[in-house]
Amino acid sequence: MTDTQEKRHTQGTAAADAEATDGTTGARNPVAAPPAGARTAADVVTADLVARLTRGVAGSGTTSSHCPFTGEKLADLPESTPEDVAAAFDRAREAQRTWAATPVGRRAAVLLRFHDLVLKRQDEVLDLIQLETGKTRLHAHEEVQAVTVAARHYGRKAGAYLRPKRHTGAIPTLTKVTELRHPRGVVGQIAPWNYPFELSVGDALPAFVAGNAVVMKPDTETALTALWARELLIEAGLPEAVWQIVIGEGPVVGPAVVERGDYVSFTGSTKTGRGVAQQAAARLVGCSLELGGKNAMLVLADADLDKAAAGAVRGAFSSAGQLCISIERLYVDESVADAFLERFVARTKAMRLGSALAYGADMGSLVSKQQLETVNRHVQQAVAKGAKVLAGGRPRPDVGPLFHEPTILDGVDSPMAVCTEETFGPVVSVYRFKDEDEAVELANATPYGLNSSVWSRNGRRARDVAARLRTGTVNVNEGYAAAYGSVQAPMGGMGDSGLGRRHGSEGIFKFTEPQTVAHQRLLPMAPSFGMDDGQYAAFMSRSLKALKALRFR
Repeated sequence: MTDTQEKRHTQGTAAADAEATDGTTGARNPVAAPPAGARTAADVVTADLVARLTRGVAGSGTTSSHCPFTGEKLADLPESTPEDVAAAFDRAREAQRTWAATPVGRRAAVLLRFHDLVLKRQDEVLDLIQLETGKTRLHAHEEVQAVTVAARHYGRKAGAYLRPKRHTGAIPTLTKVTELRHPRGVVGQIAPWNYPFELSVGDALPAFVAGNAVVMKPDTETALTALWARELLIEAGLPEAVWQIVIGEGPVVGPAVVERGDYVSFTGSTKTGRGVAQQAAARLVGCSLELGGKNAMLVLADADLDKAAAGAVRGAFSSAGQLCISIERLYVDESVADAFLERFVARTKAMRLGSALAYGADMGSLVSKQQLETVNRHVQQAVAKGAKVLAGGRPRPDVGPLFHEPTILDGVDSPMAVCTEETFGPVVSVYRFKDEDEAVELANATPYGLNSSVWSRNGRRARDVAARLRTGTVNVNEGYAAAYGSVQAPMGGMGDSGLGRRHGSEGIFKFTEPQTVAHQRLLPMAPSFGMDDGQYAAFMSRSLKALKALRFR
């Protein structure tokens, strides 16, 4: 994922003032017409809204956020200093003690009320997500789905996850063992810009229900979405001081958050993630890191090519490719490659670009000048080195300053940056393979291991291939949403794609400290009944043999 701590949203780019010089010809992607009476940024981000959402956010300075659709300023926001971060942690620690003492059932009820409020008022947050990220409304709704599914899951299952658990002790019946789960304290969370609802509150929900407080640094450009989520969660019953938000430059505020957290949750670039891990390790605190990806999709010879082409559009171009689990490498069996590409290229060229706060567009804007420049660099360098543009390949300043067409590249090879570097934009490279062994080898030929996708009419065959891929999640006949949306199962990366998991038991246990309480009854773990050391050792040896024979674990 692109570095969430270092990017600043600088509007306007010379590269967007002209089409990419890649020799692309043909019709441009169509533009979705906004509906009559569509809302604008001025209608949504009012002075009253900003004042309400930023109430209580510490900051001795001022910073601003901007709208990718137009380049205009959205809001002035309080900018925190390291001293403000320290004060936020002090407030959170004081509040966390009372929150941790609250019964888990009452904490879980807050999540279930939040679930209902999000669905009831989703249009408010959909507007904010679109205005802050530039994505389409349908792609923004993916965040609503992800957050409400997580809220429901942990709202229903937190009691079972966190209740004391009995274990067989050292001496069965004589040793009573109970595993307890305690909150870590105050979690430091650094959230990125690309999914500002899901990767802020969505990641914080299990921390809250486990009894922790959170000090969060969202990306400045998407802070309004996180602030809206905080307001709604407080309305659902979360004590206000339990969730502190600090806003500011990543290199300034980020390390201050990591420096004080009892646990650190980070989503961002692999480069910055390594620094976060080192800083946390120096303090002997745990961390979870979801980092970059160069995700592969495998289309096997027996795949339904129409469904695979539609899935490739979703997998590669959702949120303009600005999600860490999007598809950037597309491997197709050579026997069906031409037929698949005919379908995929046609669907890609038909995608409608748009910026309206309404459903209807297929793809929105990139978020920043930096993102657009990366996409242009990868495409133009690939073409200069011999790659062919099958669709897209051009910026679209006629739609907005940061729009770029969804792009398919063929003939990409290792000297090209797009082959190995994460683009994090609407660009996918196509490759052909001869058999499944070659496809698996190619897909695994990367230090990243976040997500992958396999397409086949034969489910068993596809699952067998999936098990050979070195990625934390694999989707069969879907690009990314099936695995990510299955919140009872863990989601995260292998290799350079990170540490730890979100979702399921691992997604809540990481925010707890396990404690074993062993109560020894009747007999001590030492010689007794007049046995000397040798007799005790012989007795224990016979007992150990018997326990194995009786299949005790």
